[in-house]
Amino acid sequence: MPLSDTACRKAKPTDKPFKISDGGGLYLEVMPNGSKYWRQKYRISGTEKRLALGVYPDVPLKLARKRRDTAREQLASGIDPGEAKRAAKISQAGAESFEAIAREWMTQTNAKRTVRTNETIKTRLEADLFPWLGKRAIMDIKAPELLATLRRVESRGSVIVAKRLRQISGQIFRYAVATGRAERDPSGDLRGALKSPPAEKHHAALTSPSEVGELMRAIDAYRGQFVTRCALQLSPLLFVRPGELRAAEWNEFDLDKAEWRIPGHKMKMRLAHIVPLAEQAVTILRDLEPLTGAGVPGKPDAPKYVFPGARSRLRPMSNNTVCAALRRIGYDGDQMTAHGFRATARTLLAENGWKPDAIERQLAHKASGPLGAAYDRAQFLDERRKMMQAWADYLDVLKRGADVIPIRQKA
Repeated sequence: MPLSDTACRKAKPTDKPFKISDGGGLYLEVMPNGSKYWRQKYRISGTEKRLALGVYPDVPLKLARKRRDTAREQLASGIDPGEAKRAAKISQAGAESFEAIAREWMTQTNAKRTVRTNETIKTRLEADLFPWLGKRAIMDIKAPELLATLRRVESRGSVIVAKRLRQISGQIFRYAVATGRAERDPSGDLRGALKSPPAEKHHAALTSPSEVGELMRAIDAYRGQFVTRCALQLSPLLFVRPGELRAAEWNEFDLDKAEWRIPGHKMKMRLAHIVPLAEQAVTILRDLEPLTGAGVPGKPDAPKYVFPGARSRLRPMSNNTVCAALRRIGYDGDQMTAHGFRATARTLLAENGWKPDAIERQLAHKASGPLGAAYDRAQFLDERRKMMQAWADYLDVLKRGADVIPIRQKA
């Protein structure tokens, strides 16, 4: 039940810290020395975090609740309240510093990116730019200083990361220019000054029906961990991006309706996506549900990952799990990758006459032109249901080694 000011005032210390909850993640932590701290528990990007809201009684119950509500509004907008608080604190200490403006830029723009991308940007800035540029006034940073910082990244062999950091820093400098705290963006002066990254390597994929049949038989013979086996079996049936598969949670699935609804914040294009499930996919998921569907024992609020990690159910399986399983059954990265299942499906479905628009929607590609502008997660859904079932049946035919036949659309 909610706290009262009387309950807060009368809470007596014990030999160990203890908490009394108010609701909505807000609680008062009472320390052995008698100090009382307001804390807000929240979850973002699958990680549970704590936010300090002040010391009781300096911060009374009413104010603590107001701060809790503000934090929840930030979460609803995709903003990490802890990061927003840190950015505000840095801004007060040095409003014109590179780090302060970078964190402000992240807070203002993170709704445009996926949670995973935001975490990557934050990690790269904290590891590679803030230690050298963070406390510098942003208007004083010139091209040679930025180049020297990025070359530190290059020197450890991270050429692609250095290039990406140049792009990110350019966005931060342009934000500073737009908000009147810098005169120009020095990252533009670095064109040609950094090493060129190696040519992009395309995701290897099999597109010959006979080779796909061999792959399906090898997948069927996989004898590793059951969770990995299920992920490997579902990869060709669903052909989603590997990151989308590994982050799948049970509350996104309706097996009775044979649908997986992926929320927009998990998608590359930040648009919600529907994956119709063929009968074969539903069977695999029903077999897996008793093992992972209950979630984490003792942590009812933790995500219930369909494919939890081998070491901790609090995190999804690693992004290399399916590729490692492919290597175990004899397919190295030059032959087939987890991402390659998308190219396999795209090629063979197109060759067998399925409409390109339906294929692209199922791949969660945003089309150009009027179709792209009017993106609808349910567009072509009836055709996509037929296509996904026909695709699963076709893979079964290839797996049996039968004569290769076209994937016929059902009338």
